[in-house]
Amino acid sequence: MIHQLKTLVYLAGLSVLLNGCLRPVTPRTSTGSTQPTRDDNLALGNPSRATLNDPDNYLMAKSTYTLSYSRKRGIANWVSWHLSSAWKGDSPRTNEFRPDPTLPTGWYAAKTSDYTHTGFDRGHLCPSDDRDGSAEDNAATFLLTNIVPQAPRHNREVWKYLEEYERHLVANGNEVYVIAGTYGVGGTGQNGPASALAGGKLTVPASLWKIIVVLPTGSDDVSRISTNTRVIAVNIPNVQSAADKPWNAYVTSIDLLENQTGYDFLSNVSADVQRIIEARVDGGNS
Repeated sequence: MIHQLKTLVYLAGLSVLLNGCLRPVTPRTSTGSTQPTRDDNLALGNPSRATLNDPDNYLMAKSTYTLSYSRKRGIANWVSWHLSSAWKGDSPRTNEFRPDPTLPTGWYAAKTSDYTHTGFDRGHLCPSDDRDGSAEDNAATFLLTNIVPQAPRHNREVWKYLEEYERHLVANGNEVYVIAGTYGVGGTGQNGPASALAGGKLTVPASLWKIIVVLPTGSDDVSRISTNTRVIAVNIPNVQSAADKPWNAYVTSIDLLENQTGYDFLSNVSADVQRIIEARVDGGNS
């Protein structure tokens, strides 16, 4: 009898032990990664709701950036990309300016000769130096759908300094989301004013604008954007004299850019957060 009782106690204890071992384990709460990664270039939203069905708001998704292209204007409406140190490397500048072979059949594809002796630079929207992680990444920035007619001093001075500031932010422990685009018709290059190149096939924009969203390096980026997130917006006239001032002389708000372009920026961000950060004007450069 005593032996049977001991056996029952032993079996009961073993059952409790096994049940404890088999009970589902509660997953640990993730603290989020702080390692730089290559994230979705369109994570913050499609500002013009570009699709494959609209030739003047035509969505083109590359591995290195995403853009909306206008067949009528012959240039991009906007280009969107993510930048973190994961995109950076030491691959040299390829200088492979070339037509974009992915444009639909029958559409005019800009050629390098369209810019020759025009007084306008072949200006990048997504910069070459933002994509030097590999030769392939860098070469993608020289597709002429990522290039617009840009006043030389605008391209080589004020716009360049803004691009360098983006990379300065990344070098200091941040990642950024950037949307850059064109607005209007008519700029002033080295040879004076012009509204179009290549016999009217390529529009010379009146201004180039840019939005930069700054986040500490991490994961779940859209959910981390708050009313305290730094957002920089600029709109710089496409003229030689634009370079007479620093880029932060041209700061504006996202709200004003939306009113001008008709786009809806940061559409994947909470509406309550958008309301605050899109009204803000950030004039800093540090």
